[in-house]
Amino acid sequence: MPTIGENGLWAGETNGRAATIPHAVQYDIGSRADGREYRIFVAKPAAAPPPAGYPVVYALDANAVFGTLTEAMRVQGRRPERTGVVPAVIVGIGYRTEAPFDSARYYDYTLPAHASELPAKPDGGVWPEQGGADAFLRFLTEELKPAVESAMPIDTSRQTLFGHSLGGLFTLHALFAMPGSFRTYVAGSPSIHWNKRLLEEEERAFVSRLACRAADARLLIGVGELERGHKSGMYDNAKALSDRLAALSGLGLHTRFHEFEGEGHASVLPALVSRALRFASEGGG
Repeated sequence: MPTIGENGLWAGETNGRAATIPHAVQYDIGSRADGREYRIFVAKPAAAPPPAGYPVVYALDANAVFGTLTEAMRVQGRRPERTGVVPAVIVGIGYRTEAPFDSARYYDYTLPAHASELPAKPDGGVWPEQGGADAFLRFLTEELKPAVESAMPIDTSRQTLFGHSLGGLFTLHALFAMPGSFRTYVAGSPSIHWNKRLLEEEERAFVSRLACRAADARLLIGVGELERGHKSGMYDNAKALSDRLAALSGLGLHTRFHEFEGEGHASVLPALVSRALRFASEGGG
């Protein structure tokens, strides 16, 4: 029987190799527009695509969530009649790092606010560069999505954007600024406080546009129960936004709020993933 060696490996065994996620690949690419670099993770269902093509979930902070999303889809997508999760392509947008998060996200996921409007950095230092959300949204819609759609059959009426924390903030920005870019939006623990004034301006402009042209979009806002006491007001901001947007169902925006019992800002992610996959699957035509 093998024993654990000093390095935590099986002592005496020599055939160890890196573990992989089945049917998943990754690519390092640069944006044609501004040269910013991304690591793109793609997982394709084992099953053949339906006649309309695969649904697709685009996930921000992929270094942290791609594995969780892909395995949840791989397991639950086997029995959609029981789980409510239909097989979908998972496209993760991350960075060239082995860490779960990269500082480049501060630029990609945020609006161009003045430094005086940002929250204080815990160590008293200066935050990384901010304000690239519009450029990043163009990268998603004008470069990444067309590349995915050219590589495999995609049902463009069943596209989801998933983001958490600053990624949740960006997801709300994408909904308000370009509501037709995805059908379903999942904003987990959105950091509304980060760009609150600017996001509220975008929200008002979005609501005004709906009065002229109804949307066809679905939004899930999820927050951990333990975030109620967050000093940023994260829970209260998310709940207040959800309440305001819920009144717009007659204008084509269908909003749902979910509180995850016993979960905090980080621990909410696995539960949010499962809820998000079901929510995305409900949006089928």
